[in-house]
Amino acid sequence: MPDIYQELCKLADSDMYPLHMPGHKRNLESTPLKGAFRCDITEIDGYDNLHDEKGIILEAEKRANSLYGADETFFLVNGSTAGVLSAVSAAVKEGGTILASRGSHRSFYHAAYLRRLKVRYLPARMIDRLHVFDETRAEDVKAALDGSREDISAVFITSPTYEGKCSDVKKIAQICHERGVLLIVDAAHGAHFGMGKGVPENAVAQGADIVIHSLHKTLPSMTQTGLIHIKGDLADRDLLKRYLRIYQSSSPSYVLMASIDLCIGELSKNREEFVKRLLEYRKILENGTKDCEMVRILALSEFEDPSKVLIYSGSEEMTGQQLYDILREEYALQAEMAGGRHALAIITGWDTEEGIRRLTEAVCSIDRRLRASETRDNKRDDELFFLPEEKEPLYKAWDMDKEPVELDDAIGRISGEFVNLYPPGIPILVPGEVIDEKILRQIKKYIEEGRNLQGIVTSENGANEGIIVGRREIICVKQR
Repeated sequence: MPDIYQELCKLADSDMYPLHMPGHKRNLESTPLKGAFRCDITEIDGYDNLHDEKGIILEAEKRANSLYGADETFFLVNGSTAGVLSAVSAAVKEGGTILASRGSHRSFYHAAYLRRLKVRYLPARMIDRLHVFDETRAEDVKAALDGSREDISAVFITSPTYEGKCSDVKKIAQICHERGVLLIVDAAHGAHFGMGKGVPENAVAQGADIVIHSLHKTLPSMTQTGLIHIKGDLADRDLLKRYLRIYQSSSPSYVLMASIDLCIGELSKNREEFVKRLLEYRKILENGTKDCEMVRILALSEFEDPSKVLIYSGSEEMTGQQLYDILREEYALQAEMAGGRHALAIITGWDTEEGIRRLTEAVCSIDRRLRASETRDNKRDDELFFLPEEKEPLYKAWDMDKEPVELDDAIGRISGEFVNLYPPGIPILVPGEVIDEKILRQIKKYIEEGRNLQGIVTSENGANEGIIVGRREIICVKQR
């Protein structure tokens, strides 16, 4: 059967005139987005419906399912966010309890809010110096399930993490299934896993019940495209489908669906070549920077996903944000994000060797610059993440009356909003949690580093020689 893109091109070349949405009417002169508009339609006769698939969309989803080896696969056109919302909503009844990694994406917390869930957290282990979340350990899942006095309906973990750490999904799935508990894996950053030798095994093959993939993060697909997979009998497929209808647009983009289908077609034919190029690029980076001392690329043995390149600063003179800025401003290399002591770059099999060489040369150049100053950092950053005290459930606190409070006055107050770095969108504070000195110190550190910190507001507080002075405030639950 022809793929979605072929069918859209066939329609575009026909004499059929569009007396229907969308408003551009496939007129290539309406805006500069000519290529997209040519294939942008709504649910018309013969072109199926994402929310009731029977034709070309169903066949495309079957092709994706065949590639990943699930029992059933559905397209996501509202990103992995829609997948996470749907998975959690279908897996846990309203008011139920879910066990989760604290390093979960913000969409998980939104699902918990909407379903009024009790969230119980797994131990929040951090990787020394980088201050990023480590993998979820199987023994922690076992201990939490066996020690819980509550009826836990599902476990939610992220693997790989944003930085590329992978959990033993197979063992965690076994532990969950022995106890009749459903396992959801947010594998948004792992859509390329299982595509060839040298990349980790896919979470679907490892036995997770529901797996969410963002195709656009590491594969050749448009932003906002993804897949959600179901395997086994624990997940209620009809209920999941209901929530996909709720959380996804009722006017799904055919351009995005065609992009998903073309991506699956590319992988079906050339996935081994893609993985081969990815690993070659990774090897060029690691070999080309192996003699660097002050700024170095962390080895693949430390972070299992070859797509994630962590460029670490071992100098007191350079933060991760400064490293990120230098790469962008001096070398025209736009990294993915900045951490406290590192910049994160994402590479794929569709990078170019020229781009990889440029990054290699930039890292070596920055390293030479810092080695000349000889200001090595021999200190250890042992301030690990800890779980704040929960005073109110998320679903209650987020709906309470709130007020902005100056940072220094916020100790002991209850957070009324999420506070997180973006990317990746993992909360430092969740509504309902108590703000203490350690949390406040961490927030101030991120502000000083110039990080993209969401949830902190700046209000005008007078002027100094004509320059407006900002006051940093955090949104708290109003005191009674």
